[in-house]
Amino acid sequence: MTDVPEAAVPDDFHVFDTTLRDGAQREGINLTVADKLTIARHLDDFGVGFIEGGWPGANPRDTEFFQRAREEIDFRHAQLVAFGATRKAGVRVEDDPQVAALLASQAPVITLVAKSHVRHVELALRTTPEENLAMVRDTVAYLRSHGRRVFLDCEHFFDGYALDAAYAEEVVRTASQAGADVVVLCDTNGGMLPAQVTAVVRTVIADTGARLGIHAQDDTGCAVANTLAAVDAGATHVQCTANGYGERVGNSNLFPVVAALELKYGRQVLPPGKLAETTRVSHAIAEVVNLTPSTHQPYVGVSAFAHKAGLHASAIKVDPDLYQHIDPAQVGNTMRMLVSDMAGRASIELKGKELGIDLGDDRELVGRVVARVKERELAGYTYEAADASFELLLREEANGRPLRYFTVESWRAIVEDRPDGTHANEATVKLWAKGERIVATAEGNGPVNALDRALRVALERIYPQLATMELVDYKVRILEGALGTGSITRVLVSTSDGRGEWSTVGVAENVIAASWQALDDAYAYGLLRAGVEPQE
Repeated sequence: MTDVPEAAVPDDFHVFDTTLRDGAQREGINLTVADKLTIARHLDDFGVGFIEGGWPGANPRDTEFFQRAREEIDFRHAQLVAFGATRKAGVRVEDDPQVAALLASQAPVITLVAKSHVRHVELALRTTPEENLAMVRDTVAYLRSHGRRVFLDCEHFFDGYALDAAYAEEVVRTASQAGADVVVLCDTNGGMLPAQVTAVVRTVIADTGARLGIHAQDDTGCAVANTLAAVDAGATHVQCTANGYGERVGNSNLFPVVAALELKYGRQVLPPGKLAETTRVSHAIAEVVNLTPSTHQPYVGVSAFAHKAGLHASAIKVDPDLYQHIDPAQVGNTMRMLVSDMAGRASIELKGKELGIDLGDDRELVGRVVARVKERELAGYTYEAADASFELLLREEANGRPLRYFTVESWRAIVEDRPDGTHANEATVKLWAKGERIVATAEGNGPVNALDRALRVALERIYPQLATMELVDYKVRILEGALGTGSITRVLVSTSDGRGEWSTVGVAENVIAASWQALDDAYAYGLLRAGVEPQE
């Protein structure tokens, strides 16, 4: 690992990622050392300038991470950063074991956290404002004398500034004069609004002359806006986390901040070509932390460039820029057309094109599809979440007949309640495939699972492609019926063949019948996807 990677972006603006420290404080995230190494590689590949790896000496996991990162990762773009605190009150910096652990990490950059709120100094540190300034001065100078680059995080800065602006600014001035390259103003409680951030940052720069950064929490939903407001006021260092992970409601989200800086501000903050990796990296990190990627996250969510209303589709057909603020390819995403009861002709035509089905100028065909979608969505179906079922419907209308790989004679599912409190689930399927009548029975851990297994038993000999397919998600929603006591059930099934996933929908008066419809579509679409010719 080199101190400054050869491919590092210019030093006049910093993108600083703290996913491995601050992001890891999110409820539900528990990173192993292997997880942290994987995320660090993704972030370096994305091209951030600094990766804060954790607090060496505070716990064995972070200490191990720095050792292994030093040995196992050849950083191409990022510099690794160790996080820690200033020396303790009343302790010589040379004698503070926590400061020694920072040096032992061999990280080329160290971020120190310090108090800038006078009440926190007195109540949390239990020391004097003067001693707190000495702690900042001594620790920054000591680390600088050992060849480390130092950033200083002013914890609770904005709240401290509101209480005692002169003291908060003195902490900034002290750190800068002692050798800190950047002093970061932290909205630790996340309570600031953009106009407040702009005013404070602009004033502090004018009063201290220090190079400033911003670290914003998202408790008001303004972390990204506050980060950009600080940049507007002169900050040249932004601290963020991947997907906005962090304590409470999270931190400023790395991906919309970087996208805004490059696409809206015209400021290149990543190596050339890396912005197009935004969506991939966002989803890859979500997989590592075992959290489902947010479908509605700006820039990278699967719904970020999804269009549903017919009015939108009509305009997009003429020019996609009319309803999109950027070309989604710039951040590695794609435009999607959603089909629903709001769909018009343009929506269907664009969706057909997206699926590789040329509807040409057949207005009658498009009209039939629109009418059928509206009719079925009125009955409870939803096609915006079930692209595979919609494609089967579209192909059925285009070809004038359903795509059939088998014809069902009957099916049944039985749940047996036993005296010992256990249940037995059994399903039987009778169907015809390639001129052969097949009867198959299977047991499962529920009636739907039993039906799925029975269908596989019946068909896998004739269609071996089904062996690669598996159900990966199953959702049930009870919809209000026409009568006060009535209801219908909608089931969404997601299926994978190891190369991709598709979703299908079923609607019926009971969950088993709805599930059967979704399963039927799932395997029909899977066979279509595998290139199997349907039955005549």
